[in-house]
Amino acid sequence: MANPPSKKPPFQRGSGSRFTEKSNASPLIKALLILMVVVGLLFAMLVAYAFIIAKPNLPNISALVEYNPKEPLRIYTADKVLIGEFGEERRNVVPLNEIPVHLKYAVIAIEDDRFYSHGGVDYWGVLRAALANLRGSLSQGASTITMQVARNFFLTNEKTFSRKLYEVLLAWEIEAQLTKDKILEIYMNQIYLGQRAYGFASASKIYFGKELKDISIAEAAMLAGLPKAPSAYNPVNNYKRAKIRQEYILQRMRDLSYITPANYEKAMAESIKIRGLGKEFDTRADFVAEMARQLLFAQYGDIVYSQGINVYTTVLKADQDAAYAAVRKGIFDYDLRHAYRGPEGFIELPEDPLKRQRAIDDALLDYPALDELQSGVVLEASPRELKVMIATGEQITIKGDALKLASSSLSESAQPKRRIRPGAVVRLLNDDGVWKLAQLPQVEAAFVALDPNDGAILALVGGFDFRRNKFNHVTQALRQPGSAFKPFVYAAALEKGISPSTMVNDAPLSIGALETGSQVWQPKNYDGKFDGMMRLRTALAKSKNLVSVRVIRKIGPSYTQEFIQRFGFEPEKHPPYLTMALGAGSVTPLQMASAYSVFANGGYFVNPYLIDKVTDAKGQILFQADPVRVGKNALRVLDERTTFVMDSMLQEITKTGTAARARPALGRNDIAGKTGTTNDSHDAWFAGYNPRVSAVAWIGFDNPKSLGDRETGGGLALPVWINFMSVALRGVPEINRAPPPGVSEYDGDWIIPEFAPLGGVRQLN
Repeated sequence: MANPPSKKPPFQRGSGSRFTEKSNASPLIKALLILMVVVGLLFAMLVAYAFIIAKPNLPNISALVEYNPKEPLRIYTADKVLIGEFGEERRNVVPLNEIPVHLKYAVIAIEDDRFYSHGGVDYWGVLRAALANLRGSLSQGASTITMQVARNFFLTNEKTFSRKLYEVLLAWEIEAQLTKDKILEIYMNQIYLGQRAYGFASASKIYFGKELKDISIAEAAMLAGLPKAPSAYNPVNNYKRAKIRQEYILQRMRDLSYITPANYEKAMAESIKIRGLGKEFDTRADFVAEMARQLLFAQYGDIVYSQGINVYTTVLKADQDAAYAAVRKGIFDYDLRHAYRGPEGFIELPEDPLKRQRAIDDALLDYPALDELQSGVVLEASPRELKVMIATGEQITIKGDALKLASSSLSESAQPKRRIRPGAVVRLLNDDGVWKLAQLPQVEAAFVALDPNDGAILALVGGFDFRRNKFNHVTQALRQPGSAFKPFVYAAALEKGISPSTMVNDAPLSIGALETGSQVWQPKNYDGKFDGMMRLRTALAKSKNLVSVRVIRKIGPSYTQEFIQRFGFEPEKHPPYLTMALGAGSVTPLQMASAYSVFANGGYFVNPYLIDKVTDAKGQILFQADPVRVGKNALRVLDERTTFVMDSMLQEITKTGTAARARPALGRNDIAGKTGTTNDSHDAWFAGYNPRVSAVAWIGFDNPKSLGDRETGGGLALPVWINFMSVALRGVPEINRAPPPGVSEYDGDWIIPEFAPLGGVRQLN
């Protein structure tokens, strides 16, 4: 009996197995064939739809061929430092050849690594997106750089199949008419990157405070992470998420050989300092920028915000920096001498460490730092020591004299709203490496400096902080000038025969209602003392009120009111009463700086001006200032001889008078000026000059109230002026004036014989 044939397993290799595999595989092949037919039909239908219906409705891409984006109004100092930008779109267009190569690589690595090899569309990516749309998931993806340009210029962000189709067609059209480099250049200048930044050049300034050419590989990778989701990957709002994406982009750059492994390691280890919107300018000149914006808007209207107009002011960076620093220091010094008003707020500190940190972070966002004035949350508090966390995550320990301001608020018996306890939001100042407890000042200030020879504004600070209070105290605050106004009364007196050597009685005085226009007036000296007969020069140096009143009684208030108009003062703001001698009228700091320029420049009035030049986006000049200038076309308003004598008297104030600390502090003799303190110390002034600079400092409260019984112009405003002048006059040689013809020496002082024959008025009782 023959043995039976052996049976092979159905899927064992051999002749029989092929038939079995084929039989089982045929359904899969059929499905694939059907899918290919369906996809082919769909593709054919899409092509037909695209070319018959969609393509004729495509927008014209001439806007890309002739790329001319919106550019903001930009404000610069005279030495071309950017101090302000205004416009809905913060953009600075940069040619591709000026964009750092590592930024281009970073963008291509994360957005479209086949950018230079494809024809504008990633076909497999588009197919995936189309199938996803058909399934209803509305997941787009696969957008190349070219497609993003098409979307940003011509389409909405609506996630629909038809919009994706238009995006593809536009990408083909763009690739047909523009080079790859031009497409990339448009993309890098047009894309929105958060914080009102459009384009990478603007983003670099806003996020890092840097020009685009200066960014590092690490910073480039962080910027390249923004196009996908400017809010989600914004390092100002969420640094941790931005950092994670930056590290992924650096890995992509390394894997694609765009950077070396050594560059990758260095970039991964780099610490990035983020600034953010409002902190992108190195020079703090917010009030200057706003003044320039208002002037340009008045001239050109809304168009000024989109045409790339550049405004060059007369302000100098070094002078502006010095003025800002001097004002801030003056305000902080004042505030640290006065009572602590308590924490700005309070928060609960959860026990859970993560929740606690989140609560602190949220609080510090609500109380942002104002430059050097940091905000912090108290972690631990005792009468001898505070531990405070600031926005950087650093824990600061404050003790000893650094707690002096708020010693009473550290006591358990302090009022609840003033007591410093864990969870309190406080302010800190770093003073030469030592952290001090501080507070947000309530007092305000103003500072302005002019070139007295043409009126160019060299520096202007309109208040403590523009972000907190946009009221410009330099141009808008009408305040009593106090004794700082006396020099204009004395100048009027010189031309009425009174001289610096005239003896005037510093004695009590009672003036009837008929003469004052209201009620009996008994003026007082600031110190409440009377020194009897003294020379006019000495009286001005010591700021004797009773001497000034006797002088204006002699020459007449009406004559004085008319005379002061030579200096640019408005007569209606200075009623013709005896109180004018004590500065009871109303002036702005800018008016005072302009008026003191007359003494500084030899007797000429020059109008202050801020804008030197305006150009369009291509650099063509739209406006060029032609200011009135001493020695050219300025109008003489004060006799040369009167100016010289007044200058000598104002110099005396910085030698022996209320501003005597100025000369040793500055180490020069060609400075002059006058302190001013109003009734009840509501306003503190110093107005002074050198032949090259006329500058005025003012400190006071917006709602006038006493600065303190012992606060004066010499103690508050003069230090601000000195700190500024120490920078503004650095390297400037001394200028000593020779007496002009018509001035003689008489009785140990100067006299103008024409105005004061035979010595003029010898004595005023």
